[in-house]
Amino acid sequence: IARQLVDDGKYAEAIPLLEKVVAKDDKNADALNYLGYSNRQLGNTDAALTHYQAALALEPRHRGANEYLGELYLILGDLPKAEARLQVLDDACFFGCEEYTELKKKIAAYKAKLGS
Repeated sequence: IARQLVDDGKYAEAIPLLEKVVAKDDKNADALNYLGYSNRQLGNTDAALTHYQAALALEPRHRGANEYLGELYLILGDLPKAEARLQVLDDACFFGCEEYTELKKKIAAYKAKLGS
């Protein structure tokens, strides 16, 4: 149910459900990643950062958390840290993956904006 709420853009509704999942299973990197994503979408960058870092502490090569953390770093204006997440994805996605491609596009757009 929580993932469907996230997919539907109902982040504020998803957060309490995801928090319950994490309360029962604090090793659930996917739930932590979705908590980070939902918080980021609502502008709660500190909470998002905490949840992404918790997900990556459990699964350092978690593709979703690496992509979304990279996107958060772009929001925060930290290009080197975003590029570091891209490198992790490059290593994790042996033959490429959607998360790598998405973050690479967003970094390119960010750099293009800086150059203009």
